[in-house]
Amino acid sequence: MMLTGDNVNTATAIARVAGIAHVESDVLPTDKSEAIRKIQSTGRLVAMVGDGINDAPALVQADVGIAMGTGSDIAIESADITLLKSDLRNIVFAFHLSNRTFKTIKQNLFWAFFYNLLLIPVAAGILYPVFNMLGGVPEGMRLFFGTEGFLNPMLAAIAMAASSVSVISNSLRLRNLSL
Repeated sequence: MMLTGDNVNTATAIARVAGIAHVESDVLPTDKSEAIRKIQSTGRLVAMVGDGINDAPALVQADVGIAMGTGSDIAIESADITLLKSDLRNIVFAFHLSNRTFKTIKQNLFWAFFYNLLLIPVAAGILYPVFNMLGGVPEGMRLFFGTEGFLNPMLAAIAMAASSVSVISNSLRLRNLSL
């Protein structure tokens, strides 16, 4: 749906290019906010894109307000997201980036949790009783567990650093994201 203060000819032409089926033109700023409120009352989430002073109330009312970076200062301040360029394709990219960011956050949390759940008990000596029952740490494992069964502090520090590097590396993959 497109709500715009532009005249019907301009609104129809833009909607046709953007592939928007429902267009309302010559809409006043207060009517934009009211239309958003009406859609929200049906339980739907609303994203609003605007760039002018008259779009600020609707940007605030929307669940996600998106301002164009070339727009007015009040629109930019009212929005949740500001796009640097006034290219509508960047809206699709912003949603795609947002979804990938949440996916990456979940991956990072999973691996950090898995790492900590597995290696912190090992570093704390959970294997000590096992090695004690075996009569000591086997020769091939002494580099990792010394003679008593506690994880070598140097290896624990390296593993922790590797965990941090893996989280950062996974996050940096977002820089290569494209549509």
